[in-house]
Amino acid sequence: MCPAEVMRVRARYPDRDGFVERDGVKVFFEVYGDGDPTILLMPSWPIVHSRMWKGQIPYLARHYRVVTLDPRGNGRTDRPRDPAAYADEEYVADALQVMDATGTERAVLVGLCPGVRWSVELAANHPGRVEGLVAIAPGVPFLSPPHEFRARAAETFDQVVPESDDWASRENRHYWLRDYRGWAEYHSGPVLMLPEPHSSKPYDDLVEWALETDAETLLITRDAPGGNLFPKDKEQAEELCRRIACPVLIIHGTDDLCQPISRAERLAELTGGRLLVLEDAGHAGFARHPVVVNLEIRRFVDEIHPPAARGLTWTRAMSRPKRALFLSSPIGLGHARRDVAIATALRELRPDLRIDWLTQHPVTAMLEARGEHVHPASDHLANESQHIESVAADHDLPVFQAIRDMDEILVSNFMVLHDLLRDEPYDLVIGDEAWDADHFWHENPELKRAPFVWLTDFVGWLPMPDLGEREAALTADYNAEMVEHVERFPWVRDRSIFVGDPEDIVPDRLGPDLPGIREWTEGHFDFCGYVTGFDPVALGDRERLRSDLGFGPDEAVCVATVGGSGVGVDLLRRVIEAFPEAKAERPDLRMIVVAGPRIDPATLPARDGLEVRGYVDGLHRYLAACDVAVVHGGLTTTMELTAANRPFLYFPIRHHFEENFHVRHRLERYGAGRRMEYAESPPEVIAGAIVEEIGRPVSYRPVETDGAARAAAMIADLVS
Repeated sequence: MCPAEVMRVRARYPDRDGFVERDGVKVFFEVYGDGDPTILLMPSWPIVHSRMWKGQIPYLARHYRVVTLDPRGNGRTDRPRDPAAYADEEYVADALQVMDATGTERAVLVGLCPGVRWSVELAANHPGRVEGLVAIAPGVPFLSPPHEFRARAAETFDQVVPESDDWASRENRHYWLRDYRGWAEYHSGPVLMLPEPHSSKPYDDLVEWALETDAETLLITRDAPGGNLFPKDKEQAEELCRRIACPVLIIHGTDDLCQPISRAERLAELTGGRLLVLEDAGHAGFARHPVVVNLEIRRFVDEIHPPAARGLTWTRAMSRPKRALFLSSPIGLGHARRDVAIATALRELRPDLRIDWLTQHPVTAMLEARGEHVHPASDHLANESQHIESVAADHDLPVFQAIRDMDEILVSNFMVLHDLLRDEPYDLVIGDEAWDADHFWHENPELKRAPFVWLTDFVGWLPMPDLGEREAALTADYNAEMVEHVERFPWVRDRSIFVGDPEDIVPDRLGPDLPGIREWTEGHFDFCGYVTGFDPVALGDRERLRSDLGFGPDEAVCVATVGGSGVGVDLLRRVIEAFPEAKAERPDLRMIVVAGPRIDPATLPARDGLEVRGYVDGLHRYLAACDVAVVHGGLTTTMELTAANRPFLYFPIRHHFEENFHVRHRLERYGAGRRMEYAESPPEVIAGAIVEEIGRPVSYRPVETDGAARAAAMIADLVS
């Protein structure tokens, strides 16, 4: 794993990794899956390494065996200082040695830019080792002239040129040595790699990977000799391409400023290959448009290596049972609680509707305990909760950046959804903050196969003030993309439902030149009111409920809980530290700490008289019966306490914009809870606040009890 990847959860980890060594140079490789055939994802110029394929690996590895290798000069592969070590034949020899080391007799090669050049050499000179070739933005010189501005820059590369913003000034040896980060940022941006709007995340990735090498190493690759493999002129280059006997797929963007599309067109002519043109796409189409690239690669591989035939059953359309697929966000259990309530109400309106669930742990465990049907494809989903937990520490979670860094997980999970809907007919898809489905259907609207309902309890990414101007610009850019998506393709979301009321929406704007959040939401959403997932009246008499739960009449019960993820573990630890002091002030205090499904109770400190429990089914009953609760700022738990009219302390997670802005605004509207800052609340302060809140009379704004029924009625209209 590269240093910058230590804190990130991947969508798929290798089943095997290792090194091969040749002439003193160690080359790192990874192997994913065990299917057939093998896909060899070739290295590219060492300004990037094999993590550039993160959008492809999880999907391809579900269907085939995938092998990757880091190029000489980046990643975990060595950085030799001899220019001769970077000649074309060295990269080809590295690929062959990795194939031998991984037991890969033959493979389908996928290359980008110079990786296509090395793939062409490998396919032409070792035809028995190559089953097919996917050439993305082929960097095959001599097939056509380079872009004029790049040709001019090449002439002055070694000269000292005046500083300016043009390409010749940046594509320059002296500039690289003077300001390598500046070069990496310029190279990765719209001038060369990513002309598409809203490309900030792949841009950040490219810069990050570039910074894992240095200017000196890249200059050595520039000084590498041509080697003995690749031709020196147009005639030889074309002859080499004609010798390729395997099937070829070429993918190229019309706005690629690194490699002219004429090279892709000529490669297709010489090899008889199929050319897929990505209209208005740049050089990094594999990263910016991963869905279409993934699907095209799979189509190509299956044509070469048809999958085993399997029996199929076709059911006459009018005889098919009505089916809905519910996508429930796994980041906490709050979505699942309201989703089950909506599903229950929907079944009352459409008794003939079968509902399947596509989701992840811990939601799957809760659903199965309630007798719901979790689709087996859920096993293929990469865990979003694990990723969110991995970037949280000390009650701090920069959640917007965490969601951005979850991009490869979202791509992977969308591909699972896509395959499922391609193979099985559904009448309806309901997505509760299913970011992957919503984003990639808007990016690829032709792939949508069923009516889609979008559920959310907040609209608008908001920047945390202390994270500076860049976070403000990024959140506004994400909001702008959402607005553009919805305005351009309003039919992707057949119904958008806001879980709440218009007054619950923060009085902010989506960005400096964008609409107000409430104004835009009212124009594009229906409102169902809040969905608690339970009716407080149905809980019955509170004293009887306390008795049923084993609470004594003379006990002051405090429940501390942090929801269905593990991001609140630091708050639980601090509350536990506060318990002895609070107990000293209130000898009748009984504290129950609920760790939830993703925190091991054994990892929490023990205190005399303290009860620590794992997952508690029906936690809302404990919250309704307690005398005070301590929670973080998640919407579900705080609104359950609001509905039950119980006093509670809530600690918004630092840098969690939803808890600090959206949830806080809603709770203030309901007049509910006592907000506290974790950083300003040592154990003794928490202990004092618990004692003060026990038994304090509260009178919150009533919470709607018909939200699930209202949401279900809106959804039922889409099922004929």
